Amino acid sequence: MRQRRLCSRLVQRLTQPIMKIVVGIAFILIIASLGSALVFLMRDKGRSNRTVHALAFRVGFSVLLFVLILVANRLGWIQPTGIAY
Repeated sequence: MRQRRLCSRLVQRLTQPIMKIVVGIAFILIIASLGSALVFLMRDKGRSNRTVHALAFRVGFSVLLFVLILVANRLGWIQPTGIAY
């Protein structure tokens, strides 16, 4: 039982920094996709579907990030802090 607890703490200690990096990169990609959609909207003036594709990517990536955060919380890779419920 003690080894299991130590292994769990080790996994948690290793995955928390990795999850911070993954979430940070995901936010940067979401913002970049939003910015590219704005550029496509201004340049194309509605003549192509590049804006729609960029916004669809942003929505899909946001949903994927939300699911990743839920799974990471459930598996104990990240710990909630701040607001107590």
